[in-house]
Amino acid sequence: MYDMLMKFPLTKKLFETHPMGLPVLFFTEMWERFSYYGMRALLVLFLTALPAQGGMGMDSQTASAVYGLYTFFVYALSLPGGWVADRLIGQRNAVLIGGIVIAAGNFALAVPSVASFYLGLTLVVLGTGLLKPNVSAIVGDLYPEGGAKRDAGFSIFYMGINVGAVVGQLICAYLGEKIDWHLGFLASAIGMTFGVIQYWYGRVHLENAGHLKSEAAEPGMLASARKNFSIAVGALVVMLIGFVFYVQSSETFSIVNFAQGTGFVLLAIAILYFLAIIVFACKNSEERKRVGYIAILFLGAISFWGGFEQAGSSMNLFALNNTDRMVMGWEVPAGWLQNINPLFIVLLAPVIGGLWVKLGDRNPSIPVKFGLGLVLLGVGFLVISWGANYIEAGKVSPMWLIVTYFFHTVGELCLSPVGLSSITKLSPQRLVSQMMGTWFLGAALGNLIAGLVAGYVEALPQNALYGTVALTVIGFGFLFLVLSKPIRNLASGVK
Repeated sequence: MYDMLMKFPLTKKLFETHPMGLPVLFFTEMWERFSYYGMRALLVLFLTALPAQGGMGMDSQTASAVYGLYTFFVYALSLPGGWVADRLIGQRNAVLIGGIVIAAGNFALAVPSVASFYLGLTLVVLGTGLLKPNVSAIVGDLYPEGGAKRDAGFSIFYMGINVGAVVGQLICAYLGEKIDWHLGFLASAIGMTFGVIQYWYGRVHLENAGHLKSEAAEPGMLASARKNFSIAVGALVVMLIGFVFYVQSSETFSIVNFAQGTGFVLLAIAILYFLAIIVFACKNSEERKRVGYIAILFLGAISFWGGFEQAGSSMNLFALNNTDRMVMGWEVPAGWLQNINPLFIVLLAPVIGGLWVKLGDRNPSIPVKFGLGLVLLGVGFLVISWGANYIEAGKVSPMWLIVTYFFHTVGELCLSPVGLSSITKLSPQRLVSQMMGTWFLGAALGNLIAGLVAGYVEALPQNALYGTVALTVIGFGFLFLVLSKPIRNLASGVK
């Protein structure tokens, strides 16, 4: 299968200098992102659509809170998903099991009932927690030599993410908005199924990457880990049962307040987790410095994704309600405008990846790239804030969103693939999946913040909302730029 793939000129040129396992992981992630972004393009629109239109009839604040909680948990469970892979089943098995569970969740979403909807969200969350950190960790494992080639590999891998996003949002948004919401969810399920099948047949090309590490696989450690895992699962089940009873018995329960409380609790847990790793798991001062470096990147990820992930909530509603989408008498689905970002990624990722390789030792440092990414994200929000001034006169041109997404895309390419690669380089090898999980936990908290901020889209003037987001992320970006040298000193030789 992959030998035939490499005969095509485009794929041969893209992968010819990289391990054969890279296209396997490229297409696994591509189909998973097809599934995720295809469903995400529909979620807030489905939640806010009237029941007569097949939706759930929520107001925008509640729908945005549900969206924020869902996307939060999708990424937050990457941390325990990384731990399970590191200690119990290995990264390869975690990716396979995670893909199967995601597909099952999307099939449940395709069933038109409230119970199956929430069951489907739960399964997608659990499956993504297993798949997401571990497929990225295996990419890093393909490049034991590290360096610029690993960065280039991650940029190609990141392009696969966005190919899946483009195709998923085109197909699922059209089916969901124009025909039936649940048909869009079904398309997401079919895409993930394709991903699982190709991963199963292509896993032989991963060679030694992604196996359970020998240190973690020692019988005594495995027995202890499984015992601790069983205790954790039991505690989680008890908490979930308690939460269900609380929601059913409470007349004052607010999903918005719950989302806010969840964010504060998980941020505190993340800080305690980093402290525990630094104090108890790190073996020397070099490892402690590098994990401290990862903690700083974690804070940068929260800031970036808290702005960037407005795309699926407030900016999706902006596209639906405030953007002129008529083309030759046909109204373009609102979800299609979310494709602007991944299309720019597909076009620009090879350029940026090649730039990092060409620059070599002259590469900007990781904190400088983070700072640039945050500043560019803020510039994008200044653009959409400017455009929001004109919505009182009627629907505005889609160019406001297109220019905004351009700046967001360039910012994303400065920060996100670089962040993924840096985690694999900075992490102690025995903890790489857990550290990758912290990266996605940062994305999780950012997603939750994005959902909560989007809840103010009806309460505040949109120009003020987006302007506030712009100034906040630009401020964080300047902090990274100003403090880049002391942050870089924590890397202990890692570039």
